[in-house]
Amino acid sequence: MPFTVTGAFDDGATYSVQVTGRADRPVIGSHRATALVELHQGSPVSLSPTGPVRTVAGDDEATVLAVLREYTNVVEESGAVPRRAGVPEI
Repeated sequence: MPFTVTGAFDDGATYSVQVTGRADRPVIGSHRATALVELHQGSPVSLSPTGPVRTVAGDDEATVLAVLREYTNVVEESGAVPRRAGVPEI
């Protein structure tokens, strides 16, 4: 289910994208964010600071979101955002 992510790159440029869950077009709305996700497809990414690690795929919304979180400053997520993997409580 698509959801929206708003954030900024390190140089201050902002973006707002819709994460689609589609392999052929994982994000819509920013050419730069699209290129970032495409650059990292097939690479491992941690879904949270403590893992688990999965391979980035355009049809995997959680890994697309993890790339945006890792390489940009995500300000807001809205819609049916995948939950982050949690750290077990002791």
